Amino acid sequence: MTGTTAGLVLAAGAGSRYGMPKALIPYPEQLLVERAVDTLRAAALSQIVVVLGAAAEQVRAAAPALPTTVINPDWPTGLGSSLRTGLEALTETPAEAAVVLLVDMPGVTPEAVRRVTAHATADALVMGGYGPRRGHPVLLGRAHWPGVLTSATGDSGARSYLKSHPVRVVPVDDVADDLDLDVPELNPHA
Repeated sequence: MTGTTAGLVLAAGAGSRYGMPKALIPYPEQLLVERAVDTLRAAALSQIVVVLGAAAEQVRAAAPALPTTVINPDWPTGLGSSLRTGLEALTETPAEAAVVLLVDMPGVTPEAVRRVTAHATADALVMGGYGPRRGHPVLLGRAHWPGVLTSATGDSGARSYLKSHPVRVVPVDDVADDLDLDVPELNPHA
């Protein structure tokens, strides 16, 4: 199924709590944005879109080998606008589904992405499971994109949409972790 599944990296935020855009954070030998892209590539996703915003030109200069990038001009409004920007870019492609990664979650592995994308269809909603918690990677089937585009606001992304629809949760906590690098103290490589 991965041939019809696109990867979407949300990397537009300014990282105000971290003190810098998270796309530019080294972890350990590469930037977080490069790590997220490499995770999707290693999971055999050939089509990848990276959503940039804060310091976009600096990110592009620091990571010149990024795949397709799109700019979210509304990045200060939160994650929701980045998700909308990325999904809108993917509507021009034949992708049946999109697997979403947040740039500040370096513990998501290619194996976790493969487990989630194994359930990819145009009408699928799939999330990685970490014990009792649901998290990334998140797979959004194309049939759900219009609803997600309408509901994605602020920093909630697809959260409200996913809460109001049946979601398959695929355990990934044995091969990944859901650490969110919100502050430098959480970065073991800082």
